[in-house]
Order: sequence, then structure tokens, then C-alpha cells
Amino acid sequence: MLKRTLVGLIRSHETTGEKARDPQLKTRYYKISKDQAWEEITNMLKKLSGYKLLHEVKNVGEIVIEKRTITGRTQDITLTLFGINPLKTAVDIYSASRGSLGDLGSNYRTILDLYKHIDKRLAAYKIND
Repeated sequence: MLKRTLVGLIRSHETTGEKARDPQLKTRYYKISKDQAWEEITNMLKKLSGYKLLHEVKNVGEIVIEKRTITGRTQDITLTLFGINPLKTAVDIYSASRGSLGDLGSNYRTILDLYKHIDKRLAAYKIND
């Protein structure tokens, strides 16, 4: 966690992906159709305290939300859903803080928080690597 904070002194964004070195930031997979995952995740985000749903672009699988941090900064977060096949969906998250200073690891923590909520919501469908 200390390394995250040190990296966060200069970096103000974080992203997940296939090749992420940190296992916590690897793309998540669910055994569920993209449409079902979309419904579950957007419904969850609408009720999730601290997050504000800004817009949804279903045909490209993007959900844009924002979050205010304790320090009053705003994070812009994009969740991307990819339909791998009719019964498998991947979810990636990109989070960036507005402003020029580093984020002290808050984007990293936001991503882990969102994945925790998504994993809980889609627990029955989670595919463990």
C-alpha cells in the first residue's frame, strides 16, 4: 500500500487491464451476458452512495460515473463492459482525478471499492482466474 501512495504522489489516474502487474487491477470476468451485466451494474451504481452516474453508452459498453474524494477532489471513472461471448463479460475500470496533483492512491482504492461491489452483486457469476 505504501508503494501505491508513493506512486500516487505523482500519478493521478489508475486503470485495470489484462496485463496489469498488480493482481488486484486485472480485468474481471463474469459468466453472464453483457446485457445482464449492464443491467446489474448500472442498477447497482445508481444506488451506490458516494458515486454519481453521469452517462451510459450501452452500445460501446461504457458507464461514466464520478466520485468526490474526502479531500473534495473529483474522480472521473469509466467502467467498460466487453462481451467476450454470449455468456462471458469482462469489466475494466479507469479512474482519474481532476487537477494536477497526484491522488495518493485514491484512484486505486476507488477501483478496488467498485470491483468489491461488482463482485458482490455478480457473485454467482464471477470467474476466478
